[in-house]
Amino acid sequence: MTASLQLRTQPLSRADYKTLGLAALGGALEIYDFIIFVFFALTLSQLFFPPDMPQWLRLLQSFGIFVTGYLARPLGGILMAHFADRLGRKRVFSLSILLMALPCLLIGVMPTYVHIGYWAPLILLALRILQGAAVGGEVPSAWVFVAEHSPPGHRGYALGVLQAGLTFGYLLGALVATWLSRVYSPEQILDFAWRIPFLLGGVFGVVGVWLRRWLSETPVFMALQAQRDALGEFPLRAVLREHRQALLPAVLLTCVLTSAVVVLVVITPTVMQQRFGMSASHTFALSAVGIVFLNIGCVLAGMLVDRLGAWRGVIVYSLLLPLGVGVLYASLINDWLSPGLAYAIAGLACGIVGVVPSVMVGLFPAHIRVSGISFTYNIAYALWASTTPLMLIALMPWSPWVCVVYCTVMGGVGLATAAFFGLKRGVDVDGAVARSVT
Repeated sequence: MTASLQLRTQPLSRADYKTLGLAALGGALEIYDFIIFVFFALTLSQLFFPPDMPQWLRLLQSFGIFVTGYLARPLGGILMAHFADRLGRKRVFSLSILLMALPCLLIGVMPTYVHIGYWAPLILLALRILQGAAVGGEVPSAWVFVAEHSPPGHRGYALGVLQAGLTFGYLLGALVATWLSRVYSPEQILDFAWRIPFLLGGVFGVVGVWLRRWLSETPVFMALQAQRDALGEFPLRAVLREHRQALLPAVLLTCVLTSAVVVLVVITPTVMQQRFGMSASHTFALSAVGIVFLNIGCVLAGMLVDRLGAWRGVIVYSLLLPLGVGVLYASLINDWLSPGLAYAIAGLACGIVGVVPSVMVGLFPAHIRVSGISFTYNIAYALWASTTPLMLIALMPWSPWVCVVYCTVMGGVGLATAAFFGLKRGVDVDGAVARSVT
């Protein structure tokens, strides 16, 4: 092992915190660009589809365009991961945010259905595909970048803070949506104000690119550059041939992580407006509360990982996920608790979002790490996040408890994955980053 990769036992340094802060803030701005669409799904459904179309069908098609962004993630993620493993984490890390910001800006200036007819939803679909490809390269690169910069014993905390930063992008979207709903009337939002959050996204993207100029390449990749023989093969080919045993747990845990995000951030705000008759401003404010506590939950989950280990963290938060979502929906349906308190509890309970990255970065060795994570994470996320919102919205008229049942099942998936791969088969992920290069 090279000197630069010797085990470090000291806490995070000032340079480590600078790297972590820049990575998290840049990621938050990129996630904002991707997620702002969902906060205006109802508005966009009225602007980009025929006015004589039934409301439920317009909303379903609007969400269909939203989830298409998820379907585009695998291709963009695999391509960017290849270059991240071959040319460096930093370059791809900076490129992804630029590719996200430009489509967001274009959405903010494009004409709607009343101007160009069916070309409007088609152009919107194309721009969402570009955004999906960009975010497919962002998340795996961010996980690896931060994990490879973090000293042993603090990786879980660092990744938890990163995830809090990424989910802060959801909060930023909720805050902008709340502000718009209070400053402008529904008619003004339909007329022109809906463009503001997308134009802001273009500005945020430029800021994110500038911030990432100050990041340095990871020591793990720099050591790999001195060992060119480790880079001689197409990374994804090595993943599929030599590390097939890591694919299934990575896919399953991605599905659990995705389920928490989909229910807390994507589905519930829309359900509160449609099913429970809440105003848009009230809904967005409650969503912001939930996301703040999701941020906190990610950091706490990362700290727990450093104390108990990544697999035990998966067990704890797989149990908490259905409990937290159950409290939220019990409060919405039966007025059990105030919605704000219930949303806060659900946000804390979704800390699985802060745990899964610690497992993922340990499943693959350094020279194929971004490719391994990107392949499994983006394919699973694309399939799961593109189908479950549509499924949950379609099933919601059947029962308001659908999301609770869904999270209970996914919590069981997390428990089974940890029990089989982490405990029974003993797949060690806690020290893998430090052992990456020998």
